Amino acid sequence: MIRAVVFDLDGVLRRFDPAHVAAIEARHGLLDGSIHAAAFAPEMLDPVITGRISRAAWVRTVGEQLAHPQAAEEWGRHPSVPDAGMLALIDELRSHSIRTAILTNGTDTIRAELRESGIDVHVDEIFNSAEIGVAKPDPRAFQHVLDALDLPAPEVFFTDDSSSKLAGAEALGIRTHHFTGEVALRAALCDAGVPVSR
Repeated sequence: MIRAVVFDLDGVLRRFDPAHVAAIEARHGLLDGSIHAAAFAPEMLDPVITGRISRAAWVRTVGEQLAHPQAAEEWGRHPSVPDAGMLALIDELRSHSIRTAILTNGTDTIRAELRESGIDVHVDEIFNSAEIGVAKPDPRAFQHVLDALDLPAPEVFFTDDSSSKLAGAEALGIRTHHFTGEVALRAALCDAGVPVSR
C-alpha cells in the first residue's frame, strides 16, 4: 500500500519558460544555450545542489564563466509557474490521507521559492538536496526521505521527469514513475493502488 507520494519539483510541479532564457541570451549577444551550458555543467551545478555554495555564489560564478554577469543575474531571476493540475492532484492525494512531499536537487533558496509560489502549502514535506548534502540519484538522498517519513520503501512512490534520477529510488525498492505528464502519472498511481481519479 502506497502511503506517501514524493514529487520532483522542476518539470513536474513547476515550469520555466525556455523563451525567457533565449531572450536573455539574445539581448546580451550570447550563443543559444550558453547560459544553461555554463550553469548546469557538473562542476558548476554539484556544489550548489549539495549545499557547498549558495545560489547567489552560483549565479555569480555563471556570470564569470559567461563573462557577462548581468545576463547571469537576469537568468537567476527566471520566474516559474506552478502546474495547477499537479497541485490539484496533490490535494486529491492528501484528501485520501496519502502523504505528499517534494524531493528536489535544489539550492539554498528553495524553501523561499516554494513559499513565494504557494506550492509549499500543498505538500507535507520538502526535501532539498542542498540541505541533505547529497543529490539525486544518490540512494542516500532517497534513504533520507524514507527515514524522515518513517516509511518502508515499498510504501513510497516517487516521480521525476528525469529518468536518470529514478535509479537511486529503485535501488532501495521505492516504486517509481518517469514523469511525462499528469495523465500518465494518474494512471501509474491508479495502477499502484493509489485512490486518485484517472
